[in-house]
Amino acid sequence: MTLVCISCGKNITPGEKHSKFKCPGCNEVVIVRCSKCKLFSSIYKCPKCGYEGP
Repeated sequence: MTLVCISCGKNITPGEKHSKFKCPGCNEVVIVRCSKCKLFSSIYKCPKCGYEGP
């Protein structure tokens, strides 16, 4: 399964640093963010509940 950053849409390559966690809003969708988007606090939005976070 290919992981994709929810903020920028970039494919996460195997071994690349990233963060992966359940949405704080609905606790159902898994949010994946590349290290660059996490570093720059890029906004993400949950596709299920609309929760937005940096």
